Amino acid sequence: MTKKPIVFSLVHEQSIFMTAIMSLLTFLAVLAFGIALAIGTGVVKWNTQWDLFATVQVMKTENNATVKKIIDDNLDKITNVNEITTDQMHDLLSPWISGGSALENYLPKMYEIEFKTTKDLESVKEQISDNAKFLTHAQALKSSTSAGWKMILISSFVLLLTLGAIGVCISYIARNTALLHRRELEILNQIGATDTYVARQMQIIIAKICIVAGAAGFIVAVPFLLLILGAAHSARVGLMAMLSISGWGWFMLFLLPIAIIIFAIWITKRTTINILKNN
Repeated sequence: MTKKPIVFSLVHEQSIFMTAIMSLLTFLAVLAFGIALAIGTGVVKWNTQWDLFATVQVMKTENNATVKKIIDDNLDKITNVNEITTDQMHDLLSPWISGGSALENYLPKMYEIEFKTTKDLESVKEQISDNAKFLTHAQALKSSTSAGWKMILISSFVLLLTLGAIGVCISYIARNTALLHRRELEILNQIGATDTYVARQMQIIIAKICIVAGAAGFIVAVPFLLLILGAAHSARVGLMAMLSISGWGWFMLFLLPIAIIIFAIWITKRTTINILKNN
């Protein structure tokens, strides 16, 4: 069984340019999408980790006994309670302030509490709020979470720009190729070839280039993502240490180049048919 020959094709320089630019754009798209997935996973883990934690600060010495009694009465709702000692507070504050025993008179009594459920947290919060400052860790770390969502939006915006660049690039190549092969198109029209048939020839060419470029872009982007995740984990700092990509995330990343190839084929058909109709 012989293959049907393609009526026309891209010149060598166009093929090289198209493959190179599509590889770069696919690399950027996978990288941006991977970073967005990693940060999104990190934000979710971050919020889940700290939802049941709270810090209690007793600002007035006369309220110490009352707060301690409330905590003891609610131990059935608490997974773990840690009373922060004066030495620990000195260690926490040492990078910013220094002082002798006089500093102890200004330090609040503090407890770190892990609750069993969100309902338990809210119940104890209502009892303690009149006597001490009750701050959930999720509230205290809200700025970090907000920064994470902003980074996700930036990565998503870069992904959209990359997809837009892919669309523009393919449209340009399809239009340029059609103009270069105007004579062949006229002959095809004269012998009765349909616009769909001609567009399919262009789709075959673009599909072959995009498959090679998509594979190259994905293969190069994956090590970069692993390096970014490794650097984030080695930093061991807050939200960065939570960055990761789940199994489903990697599967979605694998599907992205395939989606780009399908998108490129669709853009090619639409552009080619519009050119043929206008000519």
